[in-house]
Amino acid sequence: MSRFSNSPVTAVLGPTNTGKTHLAIERLMGHSSGMIGFPLRLLAREVYDRVVAVKGPKEVALVTGEERIVPPGARWFLCTAESMPADKDVGFVAIDEGQLGADPERGHVFTDRILRARGRDETMILGSDSLRPVLRKLVPDAEIVSRPRFSTLRYAGAKKLSRLPKRSAIVAFSAEEVYAVAEALRRLRGGAAVVMGALSPRTRNAQVAMFQSGEVDYLVATDAIGMGLNLDVGHVAFASLSKFDGKRQRRLTIAEMSQIAGRAGRHQRDGTFGALVEEGPGAFLPEEIQAIEDHSVPALDHLFWREGEPDLSGIDALIASLERKPDSPVLRAAPEAVDLGVLKRLAGEDWVRDRVRAPKAVARLWAACGLPDFRKLGADPHARFVARVFRHLSEGTGHIPHQWFADEIARLDRMDGDVETIAGRIAAARSWAYIAQRADWLADPALWAERTQSLEEKLSDALHASLTQRFVDKRTTVLLRQIGAGAAHLPVVVGPEGEVSVEEHVLGHLHGFRFVVEPGARAADKRMLLAAAEKGLAGELRRRGDALVAAADEELLLVPRRRPGPSDEPTETGPRPSPGNIEWRGVPIATLEPTGNPVRPRIRLDRALDVLDARIRAAAQARIERWFADRIAADLPDLATLDALSRDTGAGGRVRALAGLLVEAGGLLPRRAAGALVETLDPNDRKRLRKAGVTIGTLDIFAPALLKPRPAAARRALLGLDGAPPEGATVLPRAAPGAELDHGFRPFGAQAVRIDLAERIARAAHDARKGRTPFAPDPALATSMGLTPDTLARLMAQIGFQGVRTPRSEPQRWVWKGLTPLAKPKAPPRDTSMGRAFAALAELADE
Repeated sequence: MSRFSNSPVTAVLGPTNTGKTHLAIERLMGHSSGMIGFPLRLLAREVYDRVVAVKGPKEVALVTGEERIVPPGARWFLCTAESMPADKDVGFVAIDEGQLGADPERGHVFTDRILRARGRDETMILGSDSLRPVLRKLVPDAEIVSRPRFSTLRYAGAKKLSRLPKRSAIVAFSAEEVYAVAEALRRLRGGAAVVMGALSPRTRNAQVAMFQSGEVDYLVATDAIGMGLNLDVGHVAFASLSKFDGKRQRRLTIAEMSQIAGRAGRHQRDGTFGALVEEGPGAFLPEEIQAIEDHSVPALDHLFWREGEPDLSGIDALIASLERKPDSPVLRAAPEAVDLGVLKRLAGEDWVRDRVRAPKAVARLWAACGLPDFRKLGADPHARFVARVFRHLSEGTGHIPHQWFADEIARLDRMDGDVETIAGRIAAARSWAYIAQRADWLADPALWAERTQSLEEKLSDALHASLTQRFVDKRTTVLLRQIGAGAAHLPVVVGPEGEVSVEEHVLGHLHGFRFVVEPGARAADKRMLLAAAEKGLAGELRRRGDALVAAADEELLLVPRRRPGPSDEPTETGPRPSPGNIEWRGVPIATLEPTGNPVRPRIRLDRALDVLDARIRAAAQARIERWFADRIAADLPDLATLDALSRDTGAGGRVRALAGLLVEAGGLLPRRAAGALVETLDPNDRKRLRKAGVTIGTLDIFAPALLKPRPAAARRALLGLDGAPPEGATVLPRAAPGAELDHGFRPFGAQAVRIDLAERIARAAHDARKGRTPFAPDPALATSMGLTPDTLARLMAQIGFQGVRTPRSEPQRWVWKGLTPLAKPKAPPRDTSMGRAFAALAELADE
C-alpha cells in the first residue's frame, strides 16, 4: 500500500443498499492496479470471483488469512483487512466497512487501514454515516460523499416463524441459535439455507445458491449477513436483539440493527424488517424502529487504535509499543486482542526469551502470535498451541515438522459426524491453512497449502450436505409449494410397492389404507405429511375401498389372536387378550373384539379405514361380517350349530346352558366344569345334544368333528391357540406342542391322549367290567394307540377304576370303584359370560 499523502481520499458513506461496494469495485477495475480490504473472507471471495470474471484469473489475487491465490502478474488484490499486504504499491486502495474501527476486537485493524493504507492515485473509504465525525478529524482532507439508499426500508411488525414471508432472512447471534431457528424452519417451511462467518466460502456459496435459486425460501444467518453479502432478501427478521460481544451479553446498537436490517431489499426493490416477538427484550423499541427507517445512525465519537508498525527491537519493546496510548482524542487504545494476550503469555516463558533476542526473532514471534484462534479454544489453550508452533519456528531449520502437520491433516480428514463436528474440523483446518500460507513456516508451503485447501473443500462439501440434510426437507418444500397451489392438485403418485411421492420426492408408503411417513422424516413433520397425503390420496383410497367391498373370499384372511402372555396388560379378570385381525391383501382391516362367544365376536374396522367415506365404511363392515359368518359356517359348522342351539328357545334351559358353555370353550369342555348341569340332563336333552354332534363323555364333553384337521385348524385360528399338534396325531409326548386340553388332548403322565380316543378306552373299560369284580381289560386298543402302561393306568384311575395287586406274570387287573363325587366347579367372575351361564345353571337347579 502506497503512503503518498498527496493521493486523494474519498469517503463514501451511507446506509446499506447504496451501491458503495459496487462503486469501489468499478473504481478498482478502472485503475491499472488496486486493492480492497474487506471485513470478511466470504465477502473477499465473492468480489474476487466477480473481478476474475472481468479481468481473468491471471490478473487477480485473493489474499486472506487461510487462502492465497496470487498469480505472478496479479494487479488487482481482494483481501481481508488483516491480510492486506503492506508492501504493495497499487494505484487504488479501498477499505470496506470503515465503521468497524469502533469494534473492540478488530477495530484497531480498520483504524490502521483508514490512517495508513493509501493508493498511489486514489483511496476510498466505505462505511456508514456514523463514521463522518471521526473521519473529518482523522483524515481532514478526505472528500466525504453521501450515498442515499436505493429503496425504502420499513418496519413490518413482529411475525412468528410460521408466518414469515418468503425470501426472508432470519438473523441470530450464535451458532446454537442459528441451528435452532433453521430446525424450526425445516419443520414449518421445509428448510432454510444457513450462512455464518465461520463457514468456508465453498460451503457458504453452496448454501446461498440454494436460497438464490429458490430451492429454499428462507435463510438463517449470523450478523455476518450485514457485511455486504449480496443476497436476494425481501425481509429481515431478528431472532433476538442481543449478542455476546466476547465479554458480555448486550443489546445490539442502533448501528448494528441498521446494518443488518438494511440487507432487506435490493437495488430499487423495497425491503422490510421486524422481530419474531412483539414484547420483551426481543422486540424493537419505537425509537429504534424510527432510527432504522430513517437511516439515522448515532455518530461515532471514537475508533480503537493500536500501533500499526510496532517496535521489533525486543519483546518488551514490542509489548510497550502495542500498549502505547494514541495521540488523537478520537482514538482510544484497543482492548487487549488475542494476539497481544498470547504474546504476553509467551513473554513469560524463559525459553521464549532465550530464543528471541534479535529483531528478526521478535518479528517471527509476533507473526506466530498472529495465528487466529479459529477454533475458539480460549486464551490458555490457544497460547499453548501457538507456543508449540513457535518452538518449531525458532529451532533447527525454523520449519514446522512435516510429520506433525501431516498427522493433524490426516486426523481432520474425516467426513462423518453431525453439523457441529464437521464445522469444528473446518475451524481446525483453517488454523493449518493459515500456517500453510506463511511462506517461511514450512519446508514446502505450496504442497501443504494445496493439501489444506483440498481438505477444506472436502469438509465444506460434507458440511453443506450435512446442513442440507439437517435443515432442508425437500419433500416438505415441494409439498408446501404444491399445497399453496391447491391441495386437490397435488401430483401424488403411488408406486407398485405402495411408495407415495410428489415430484419424485418420496413422502412415505401406503400400506393398505394407512399412510406411513418415510422413516427419514422428523417427528414434527409427520402431521403435515399425513395431512398432505390424505388430501392427495383421496382418489386412490376410494378405489381401494371399493376393491375391499368387492373382494373375493380368498383375499381375506383371519390372523389368530395371540394368547395373553406375562407382558400383557392385565384387567380385573386376568390378562387382556390380544384380539385377532382380519387382513385383506396382507393388510389389517378389522379387529375381532372378544364378546365371550368366539362365533359372534364384535368386528371393529381398523382405524386406518377412517379415511374412507361413511358409505364405503358401512359397505366394508357388512362385507367383512358376511365373510366371517360364511367362514364359521364352512369351517366350523358344529360350532355354529351349537351357537344356534344356545339361542334356541325351544331347546330348554339345560341344553341351551350347556351349548353356551361349549361355544365359549370352543366346542371342547372338561366334564367336571359342567358336572352339575350334566347330571340334570334328561334323555331328551341328551338326544338333542347328540343330534347337535355333542359327545358327553366320561371325562370331557365335546364335538368330535372339531378334532378333524380342517375344523381343528380353523378352531385354533379362531381361539388364537399356539403350538398346533401334528395333523392326525392321536397321542403326544407331554411336552409336545398342542399336548393340552385346549387342543383336544388330555394329559396323562408323560403322554397326552386325544379326548375322543380317551373316551373310546373309557367306553371299552366300562363295557368289559362286570359290576365290581376285578377284571383285566383288553390291552390291544391302548397298545394300538401307542399308550404306555403308565398312561393307561392313569387314564383308568381318572375314569373310576383302581388297580388290584396281581402277579407280574399276569395282566394288570382293575376293580370298579366308581367316580369320585363331582366337585362343584369354581365359578368364574360374575361379569363374564361364563359366570352368567353358571348363574343360569343355579337357577335351573333351584327349579
